[in-house]
Amino acid sequence: MIEHMPGSVPAEKVIVLDFGSQYTQLIARRIRELHVYAEIVPYFHPVEDIRKERPSAIVLSGGPSSLYEENAPRITGEVFDLGVPVLGICYGLYVTVEAYGGKTGSSSRKEYGRAAVNVTADSPLFKGLARQETVWMSHGDKVESPPPGFAVIASTENAETAAIEHREKRIYGVQFHPEVYHTVHGMEILSNFLFEICRITPTWSMKSFVSSSIEAIRAEVKDGTVLLGLSGGVDSSVVAVLLQKAIGERLYCVFVNNGVLRKNEAEKVIERFKNHMKLNLIYVDAYDRFLGKLAGVEEPEQKRKIIGREFIEVFMEEAKKIGRFDFLAQGTLYPDVIESVSTKGPSDTIKSHHNRVPEVLELIKSGKVIEPLKELFKDEVRELGVELGMPEELIYRHPFPGPGLAIRIIGEITEERLRVLREADDILVDEIKAAGLYRKLWQAFCVFLPVRSVGVMGDKRTYENVIAIRAVTSVDAMTADWAELPYAVLQTISSRIINEVRGVNRVVYDISSKPPSTIEWE
Repeated sequence: MIEHMPGSVPAEKVIVLDFGSQYTQLIARRIRELHVYAEIVPYFHPVEDIRKERPSAIVLSGGPSSLYEENAPRITGEVFDLGVPVLGICYGLYVTVEAYGGKTGSSSRKEYGRAAVNVTADSPLFKGLARQETVWMSHGDKVESPPPGFAVIASTENAETAAIEHREKRIYGVQFHPEVYHTVHGMEILSNFLFEICRITPTWSMKSFVSSSIEAIRAEVKDGTVLLGLSGGVDSSVVAVLLQKAIGERLYCVFVNNGVLRKNEAEKVIERFKNHMKLNLIYVDAYDRFLGKLAGVEEPEQKRKIIGREFIEVFMEEAKKIGRFDFLAQGTLYPDVIESVSTKGPSDTIKSHHNRVPEVLELIKSGKVIEPLKELFKDEVRELGVELGMPEELIYRHPFPGPGLAIRIIGEITEERLRVLREADDILVDEIKAAGLYRKLWQAFCVFLPVRSVGVMGDKRTYENVIAIRAVTSVDAMTADWAELPYAVLQTISSRIINEVRGVNRVVYDISSKPPSTIEWE
């Protein structure tokens, strides 16, 4: 069953069945941008559970497979028997064609990238569009014969069947990807599907999310207490304000100094949340405790799991001091869930998140964890922060990972490496802000590399550490491009780090995008 807090999701919603496409999350985002709630579930999600959710429409995502391959992902015909409109995208088109007796196969002329699609029939899916549109293709297969009862409504030079419809059943399929920016009028196509075909009312908004979430939190917590791990970052801060509005002083915010925070982070969090925002804040100095557990550990997954376990133990200890603890709250986001577990679709686990270690998962199973943001992307969380009236400085702060600097130090964590990284990172952020670039970047941070290089400083040979700079642009962290920072800014950053941070004699810049790389190095 799809898990939600009671009343937290609008009555009208779209379910996206994930067949493993790199664009699946983008489908959900585009639909939400049109003020309709969308949620992703794996293609093998039980039909009975989908029926209980009473979706207003279903979208079948693309995917890397071909239907003629052994063990290719498929869905049962029951999905099409739910009586709601269906839109199949790329692989989703082929699944639709097969389900209704059509035929697909390998294409001798594959299409990747921009293509011109010719609209060959009047269809509500293409309402208001020109007879020829620029779209984004990513396929090596084709529809060899459409199913009986379906009409072909678009074609390309390489594909006679680029889109189909069964108007009476309200079932549609397109070979291209309307969700990507490169499909020029992709949003209009999705809009036509949602509003012309499905007749959905666009009511999804942050304002409605705030009211429904507060109502849902109150219904779930009742007269109980909630313990929140507050890091000072955007996600946990938004959760804190949302919970404070819902349950007031029954929220206990525990801020743990885990030893791998940024420079002066502990002091800033205490000032902002306890003294200024008047949150019920409990500060726990566990600096030595965490570093002791992390001593000698080099493997990144092990670092994440150690930090996750220690957080839970600290929480439990603080809960006993409070005297009553009914729920644990977390600032988990949708990308965290997607990257941590493969149950959202047929994709491999990319990396564990500190809020998805076994101890937390057990609490989630028992219904003791509240995660109000777990279906939101980062930019949606920022929009929520604006709706809650939070200060811009906090809302637009760059993401900082739960495991902190532990995963920005490649290899073993030591006091000396932490000192070097904190100083370098502080200089980087300072110069990025001075250049007016901070709000234009998704993230900018330093990474401590476990290598040393030869240099010359003051006419003397040095053999010191290397710092890598990572700066990316993104919309939701599911994909990211390396930022083309001005050379003058990079020069200033490099010069300051080498001159001001003892132990560094070389600075390098990371020019890899996500995918294939992740944003964080570990």
